Amino acid sequence: MSSPSKRREMDVMKLMMSDYNVETINDGLNDFNVEFHGPKESGVWKIHVELPDAYPYKSPSIGFVNKIFHPNVDELSGSVCLDVINQSWSPMFDLLNVFEVFLPQLLIYPNPSDPLNGDAASLMMKDKEQYDQKVKEYCERYAKKEHIMNSTGEELSDEEDVSDEESGSSDEEDEIAGHVDP
Repeated sequence: MSSPSKRREMDVMKLMMSDYNVETINDGLNDFNVEFHGPKESGVWKIHVELPDAYPYKSPSIGFVNKIFHPNVDELSGSVCLDVINQSWSPMFDLLNVFEVFLPQLLIYPNPSDPLNGDAASLMMKDKEQYDQKVKEYCERYAKKEHIMNSTGEELSDEEDVSDEESGSSDEEDEIAGHVDP
């Protein structure tokens, strides 16, 4: 690759050709949303991606648009705390790595010892069963295809406390986003 702009174009095109739904913002390749299907049927997430001018030498900014209850994701802003993106990014990585490796790993193996959401981290460490239930409720309430359709995020701003609602889920022990294997 001879320039960051060519690499940016190639990485976004690879993402599009890999069956990810990519919605550009302001018709550019620096700012876009990606429809991301979480691991093990956890849900559908709208991920906002901003590529800096120096990409791939500088890491992309990654954030969840729809609400998620996770120790390493800020509940209000959707910002992601992930070392490989925030601290140890390398030009060897590309956007496919983010969506096929880094984000699935983040959802499957949350790290409560380095939280952006202190409430989620605390609940995960103190009452794993209640944490798992709250994660499941958030997935059912906010991680559906219909929740990511509106790019303005209007229907995502519901401020009701999910934990107070009845869940229509079964008692099956399904793997869900934010659930750690024992």
